[in-house]
Amino acid sequence: EFGDITVPKFYIGLKRVIDISITLLLLPLILVVSAFVALAIKIDSPGPVLFSQKRIGYHNKPFLMIKFRSMHSAPQHADPEFAPQADQRITRIGRILRRNRLDEVPQFWNVLKGEMSIVGPRPEQSQFVDRFSKTIPFYDLRHTVRPGITGWAQINGWRGNTSLEKRIECDLYYIERWSIWFDLKILFLTLFRGFFDPNAY
Repeated sequence: EFGDITVPKFYIGLKRVIDISITLLLLPLILVVSAFVALAIKIDSPGPVLFSQKRIGYHNKPFLMIKFRSMHSAPQHADPEFAPQADQRITRIGRILRRNRLDEVPQFWNVLKGEMSIVGPRPEQSQFVDRFSKTIPFYDLRHTVRPGITGWAQINGWRGNTSLEKRIECDLYYIERWSIWFDLKILFLTLFRGFFDPNAY
C-alpha cells in the first residue's frame, strides 16, 4: 500500500517556499531566543553552545543537524542510543531545553539550507537508519520527504525513547496525506502539544 506513495514536485516546491517564508518571518524571534539560550548554556556548564550530529535526510543524503548542546561531553566511542529519562549526561539547562524543544531552534538554519523542513519526519542517525530499514517495512519511505523540526509523530507523543513502530506509523500516515493544510495543522498543534511533551527529555 505505502510503496505507491509519490509526492508531487509542485508540492515539494511550494512547501520549500513556505519553509523559507516562515523561517524568515520568525528570524527576529529565533535570534532573541537563541541569544538567551546560548547565554544560559554557557553559564550552566563548560563546553560549546552548539552540537551537531550526522543524520540521514532527503533522498538518504547525510547532513549535519544542529542543536543547542543539552549534554555534558559524551565519550566519542559511545554507541548511538535514545537518551533515557534519567540520563546523567543531560545538563540542568539541557533538561529544560529538551522539555520545551528549545534545543532544536538552531535547526531553522538546516531549514534555510534546504536540508530540513519545518514539518516532516524526524531525521535519524545513520546507524539507526541501517538497522530500521532492514527490520521495519516501508521505513525508507521517510526519506522521500525532507525531515522536519516537528511532525505528526511528535505532536502525538511519539518521540524520544517511545514506541518506534508507532512513530513510523505516524510518519507514513503523514507522507501519505501530505498537504499544505496538514502541515499548518501540525504547526498549530505543535504550539499546544509539541513544546510540552512528557516524552521529551
